[in-house]
Amino acid sequence: MPNEIRVPWNAKEGLIYMLIVSIISVNTIAPLIMGFEMGFSKTNYLKTLQILPLMWIIVLCLVNFVAKPLVGKLMAKFTKPTDSFNAKTLFNIFFSVSVLSICLTVIGSWVGQRHISLDPIQGFFHHWPKNFCITFWIEMLIAQPIARFVMKKIHVKQVAKAAKMEKVEA
Repeated sequence: MPNEIRVPWNAKEGLIYMLIVSIISVNTIAPLIMGFEMGFSKTNYLKTLQILPLMWIIVLCLVNFVAKPLVGKLMAKFTKPTDSFNAKTLFNIFFSVSVLSICLTVIGSWVGQRHISLDPIQGFFHHWPKNFCITFWIEMLIAQPIARFVMKKIHVKQVAKAAKMEKVEA
């Protein structure tokens, strides 16, 4: 979306955007899912904090190597260039959350349990809908809006600086 001030314009801004979304997501989604699974307690929250660094790395890898390629293909099939920013954003979040929540329902369980078993696969349809809903609403209402707000602030500042430079040169 060229010239859209709410999304990254270059790789550096893309990294900033991804870091904002991933840090917010990992620090809210994982504790909520673990709380619903094991109960909300200080002990369970501290256990969650121990796995967050590894989960953050896993999420970043999944986003870049699994979700982005799949979501790009889905976006091409389900959106048109004339669709609004909000429609494209909603589809992007929906597809990204779908792909990541499917992967992380299994992988997150393995990391949390500290061993690989068939349990997360066997209980997938019991756990995934809850994981999807938690993730979808955190992305829609917290993580993505904050990242887009930061991008907007960065771009407004850049545009103002460029306009000031043009005025000085003229």
